[in-house]
Amino acid sequence: MEKTFQYVDYLWDEQKAAQLGDDQVALFLYRSNILGADLRITNYGGGNTSCKTIEKDPLTNEEVEVMWVKGSGGDIGTLTRSGIAGLYTGRLRDLKNVYGGLADEDRMVGLFDHCIYDLNSKAPSIDTPLHGLLPFKHIDHLHPDALIAVAAAKDSEQVTKEIWGDTMGWVPWQRPGFDLGLQLEKCLADNPGIRGIILGSHGLFTWGDTSYECYINSLEVIEMASKYIAKKIAQKGSVFGGAKIEGLPHEQRLEKAAAIMPLLRGLASSENRMIGHFTDSDVVMEYINSNDLERLAPMGTSCPDHFLRTKIQPLVLNLPVDENIDDTAAILEKLKPAFAQYREEYKQYYENCKHPNSPAMRDPNPVIIIYPGVGMFSFAKDKQTTRVASEFYINAINVMRGAEAITSYTSLPRQEAFDIEYWLLEEAKLQRMPAEKPLSRKVAIVTGAGGGIGKAIADKLVAEGAVVVLTDLSAEALDTALKTYKKDQAETVVCDVTDANAIAEAYKKASLAFGGVDIIVHSAGLAISKSLEDTTLKDWDILQNVLVKGQFLMAQQGVAIMRKQGLGGDIVNIASKNGLVAGPNNVGYGTAKAAQQHMTRLLAAELATDKIRVNTVNPDGVIVGSKIWEGEWAEGRAKAYGITVEELPKHYAKRNLLNEIIYPDDIANGVFACVAILNKSTGNTINVDGGMANAFVR
Repeated sequence: MEKTFQYVDYLWDEQKAAQLGDDQVALFLYRSNILGADLRITNYGGGNTSCKTIEKDPLTNEEVEVMWVKGSGGDIGTLTRSGIAGLYTGRLRDLKNVYGGLADEDRMVGLFDHCIYDLNSKAPSIDTPLHGLLPFKHIDHLHPDALIAVAAAKDSEQVTKEIWGDTMGWVPWQRPGFDLGLQLEKCLADNPGIRGIILGSHGLFTWGDTSYECYINSLEVIEMASKYIAKKIAQKGSVFGGAKIEGLPHEQRLEKAAAIMPLLRGLASSENRMIGHFTDSDVVMEYINSNDLERLAPMGTSCPDHFLRTKIQPLVLNLPVDENIDDTAAILEKLKPAFAQYREEYKQYYENCKHPNSPAMRDPNPVIIIYPGVGMFSFAKDKQTTRVASEFYINAINVMRGAEAITSYTSLPRQEAFDIEYWLLEEAKLQRMPAEKPLSRKVAIVTGAGGGIGKAIADKLVAEGAVVVLTDLSAEALDTALKTYKKDQAETVVCDVTDANAIAEAYKKASLAFGGVDIIVHSAGLAISKSLEDTTLKDWDILQNVLVKGQFLMAQQGVAIMRKQGLGGDIVNIASKNGLVAGPNNVGYGTAKAAQQHMTRLLAAELATDKIRVNTVNPDGVIVGSKIWEGEWAEGRAKAYGITVEELPKHYAKRNLLNEIIYPDDIANGVFACVAILNKSTGNTINVDGGMANAFVR
């Protein structure tokens, strides 16, 4: 069989497959994962795959056919056994005897549970009967851009015939469900010997007797469609009617995007706070700069998987590429009416299409926002969701590109789109989603996060749902730190907090990666323990620069972004007990820490009208796991107290009221309390020191 492809990746590894032996379920999972690894084949969460095996019925001990299929809400690229459903194929087909027609679709989904063979099954998806009513051992249902372009093209059935002759079936658009499974069954009966079926405006079904044959069949069908589209584009000479405007150079696009993203984020968060994503890939720029953008964008997407994640259509900004983004008030005056109009049009879409039992209208704000000449923004509840929404709209762009080259692009009627978007089964799936964590939808930036207290704070914020930008002087430390997080949880940027330009770059990274910033934690620091006579001007300056100037610059630039968003925010400064308590050999460090604490109070008073809360967390004696105790500071403090370095942890524990050793995680919990629990507190100092009476603030 053909193993060389131009438009898809051939990823089958014969050695890996051989290690799986004759385990058909394992081979089906392997096929699923490598199909999902190529976004041209299907995007995150899109499509589904299956296989059928012969198993022993645990009640009768007889051999029965069992279908293993991706469960509801899964992703084929990361699919494991825990994400599939195992059903008796015979029982699933017996449901034809009780099916009552299109009005009975939702009830049928409930009956899938009566077909379960594997009691550890994931909930079966709405596409289960599409696999079960076909006889093949291995089946792929995919959403390749090229195939959806064929499926969404005018005269799609005729185009299917032109590409594949009599080897492919075609079924017109119909909402997924039991009846669509019956239509696939009928298509196969009417066209015996076909290798697959095109679903109008939807996707592709292909199959094979083995997992490998199914995989190759899928690749070959997609390759044929891709070659056909490439030929059509070459004949046409240009796509999307050619360029209407010239985009900015890449670096200028990034600068403009970083400047406008907090404004867009604030407007898109009028009902629920959102996380952002930006892309200016070549595919995106060709589309958003084109003559046909104005015609195609309002038509909306065609594939259900696309618009469920992107909304039916994007918001296109009417801003010239050379617009001055620095004038926040003027830009907001131009943007607010566009967002208001989008929300009103979405409300009208809902009102015109809703049914008596439709779920309540969801957030009417746009998910996809297009700025011609600059790029494409997306906003959703978390980074993964917004990134995936962006990827799906790029899929939609590819579909429009291909369909326009073939004949012309057609989208789903608004009522059909609504019936998918507000399907009661979709609503039930949303209701099954786990509750959001306390810091979900929040963007944090933490200085000094390459290790020690800063890394512990970043870990806590991520664990509680935030996305975090970690900054540090050490690129190596940041690289090591980033590996401890999952994709879409964190970004890193090397930053010297004494350098205003470096801080500007860090905030630019936060804006481009996540849309802005909600939580600023200044944890970067160092400690120098010397007497007055031994403290040099260099010692004094570096303490003031890192601790005080760094805190000032982080607040000054971060507040400017928070004000653009209009969503309030939190600033938490990591100071020290030494800012409150006088001790020997500590003039430089203690003075800087006191300045940090009073700056916190000053900013709390100034920023309250912006709903920006500013608080201090005061650690003391964080020796274990703290970076500042790795050098001369530990030796200096040990000398001051007349003990050895090894005795310091116990010494500090004995001197606090609770006799507790203080760890970086304890400081992280203090920060979490400030940003997630004490939501009506500002200007406060939280001591995390085990109880030091001489450090009590009141």
